[in-house]
Amino acid sequence: MISAVNIDRDRLAACFTDLCETGSPSRREGKVAFLLKEVFTELGADEIVEDDSALVTGSESGNLFIRFNGSVDGEAIFFNCHMDTVEPGIGVRVRREGDTFFSAGETVLGSDDKSGIAALIEAMRVIRDDRLDHGPLEFIFTTCEEIGLLGAKAFDPAILRSEIGYSLDSSGFGHVIIGAPASNRLNITVRGTAAHAGLHPERGINAIFLAAMAMTAAPLGRIDENSTVNFGTIRGGTASNIVPDRVVIEGEVRSHSTSRLEALTGQVHDSFRQVVEHWHDPAGEARGNPELIFESRLEFPVMKLHPDDRVIRRIAGAAGSIGMNLECRSAGGGSDANIFNGYGLQTAIIATGMTHVHSTDEQVHLHDMVDLTRLVIALIVS
Repeated sequence: MISAVNIDRDRLAACFTDLCETGSPSRREGKVAFLLKEVFTELGADEIVEDDSALVTGSESGNLFIRFNGSVDGEAIFFNCHMDTVEPGIGVRVRREGDTFFSAGETVLGSDDKSGIAALIEAMRVIRDDRLDHGPLEFIFTTCEEIGLLGAKAFDPAILRSEIGYSLDSSGFGHVIIGAPASNRLNITVRGTAAHAGLHPERGINAIFLAAMAMTAAPLGRIDENSTVNFGTIRGGTASNIVPDRVVIEGEVRSHSTSRLEALTGQVHDSFRQVVEHWHDPAGEARGNPELIFESRLEFPVMKLHPDDRVIRRIAGAAGSIGMNLECRSAGGGSDANIFNGYGLQTAIIATGMTHVHSTDEQVHLHDMVDLTRLVIALIVS
């Protein structure tokens, strides 16, 4: 009975601690990649491959691909976690109070995403120790997820035999993410004309002022229940006594609807275009005309699964076999799962129990990682 498998809590806790204390901020995943190669070699993986994605991402390591051929025929499935963490992520020391793990210092803990990795490792150790039969199984450990899903974008899905999989990468516990928005990354440059702000301000065109007018007119914040717009950074100007001639704004548009994503991106573009095109020179002394460079690129595609999809039916059956209740919900962020779904691979996201991620208050409970391990085992042997 899957519900009766014995999860070694101490072994799981020690594995999680080792992973967290092996620092791996984005592009510095080399040490944790080496550790994972050792672990899965000891577990008898049939194939361990480090791809050449480092040439694209600039990481110390490529993505890791690991395959177990399995002992019985069955549908192949894959699991995905990312190896990198946000900063500050070097010199992590794990503090444990009862069954709760925190960072002992001024760093993140790293449960995002090492709570997922630890559960996968413990699951394979239990399967080995208990000699549980399972079908073909694949693991994808990516780099640079936290800085734009770069590892997943550089991964070649042709290596996979699986058509469905699970990313272990969401806060909280007891739910599965079946929907996540697409995102357009915006890079907007407004060009004006420099002039001395005290002697000849009339000769200048203030790019900051134009950008401010455009942002005021543009959609911003929560647009509807499925869509958001944000301007995240703005850089411009050189000195207080110079009319600024250039401003660069970075922002994003997100939506669970592709058509809504493009419509909102168009509205932002129109807000800037109209301000620049309708500018007039009040004094008639400006030297030149303002210009706009508006760049939009798809950061990640929409993720949309349905309860009757194979990947959801499988996890529902696995959860039922161990008496676990799982809720399906949508999320507002992007992850590797967006990229894998974009490859045509049904990929659901499983919550791992981590909370307060991307902060030094990050924490995770051992009992959630134990239950996650139970769910992973049920998925593998079902």
